Amino acid sequence: MEGLDLKQMTAMVGMIAEEKDLPEETVLDVVQMAIAAAWRRDHGDKEMDVRALLDMNTGKAKVFVTREVIEDGLAYNPATEIPLEEAKKIDANAEIGGMVEEVSEVTEFGRVAAMTAKQVVIQRLREAERDAVLSAFEDKIGTVVTGVVARVEPRLVRVDLGRANGIMPKSEQIDGEYYTVGERIKVYIKGVEHDEARAQLILSRGSAEFIEYLFRQEVPELENGSVEIKAIAREAGRRTKIAVVSNVPGVDPVGTFVGGRGVRVNAIMQEIGDREKIDIINWSDNPSEYIREALSPAEVTRVEIDGKRAKVYVAEDQQSIAIGRQGQNVRLASKLTGYELDIELAKAPEKKKRKNAEDSLLNALSETEE
Repeated sequence: MEGLDLKQMTAMVGMIAEEKDLPEETVLDVVQMAIAAAWRRDHGDKEMDVRALLDMNTGKAKVFVTREVIEDGLAYNPATEIPLEEAKKIDANAEIGGMVEEVSEVTEFGRVAAMTAKQVVIQRLREAERDAVLSAFEDKIGTVVTGVVARVEPRLVRVDLGRANGIMPKSEQIDGEYYTVGERIKVYIKGVEHDEARAQLILSRGSAEFIEYLFRQEVPELENGSVEIKAIAREAGRRTKIAVVSNVPGVDPVGTFVGGRGVRVNAIMQEIGDREKIDIINWSDNPSEYIREALSPAEVTRVEIDGKRAKVYVAEDQQSIAIGRQGQNVRLASKLTGYELDIELAKAPEKKKRKNAEDSLLNALSETEE
């Protein structure tokens, strides 16, 4: 077989599997795909549905071409269709609309077909090796790892994690943060994205989960359950609001997360940058109280709740604080609490008119004269 020795390929399956740390079945599948591609290149058509079967004991191969059975006398595509009369020569039970498989022994390939097979083997083995590595990372989903920036593109950053590479889309980056090739950064493994052609790790620095994981490294009380994160709302690079609660009487949850002299929250800000502000507030099962806390640092006069919508009344000097720059404070508070928040101005109490001393004296004299 010119340029493609099936017996040699059969012997190499085990060696390749061991070298690439892949299952033998995976390597065998790759070799069979290559044989099918080579046969299609020499004998068939690119539209053909071809599969190959390699006998590991004998080193011989067969290819199977699947075609749909159609009515005799109709124009047909020989690559994908076969008339009923011809189909019955292959399978006596063939019926119109059914499928038949025509088997061919693989004997030899031309030089071009052999090159095609080798290219398929190289490409498919790389994909299989990468997918195996990515599968090994699936148990690390939801954790933060350190990687090296490998490439910076307009819409994503490629990060080298050692045994695998991941991508950090623009939507998962911290707004205003710049990355340079060779820089070591911490990233949150958000998931593995699979499609028909490949799989890749999706990384994040801009997610709420990244912030939560960082706090878990700094606040040991989270692990023993004495404090808890109830909700996080984040606009990466700008502001984050975190609602926390204590499960142990006497423990201040906000103080626990801030740390002595702010050491814990400062450690988080050193990682994400000081452009992003972090508000840590007390969670409450009382919706009105929770909304008041979420809108801090604004002072709220009163809250009126109707379903999942709430009107929040504030004094005139607190309105801009409650809304925040470009609506950021109220927007994050809404995400944090799950309520649609409308900021309204509270009416100032009517001032009673004060009587001056002269009016009081005149009124007294008038009563005396009467």
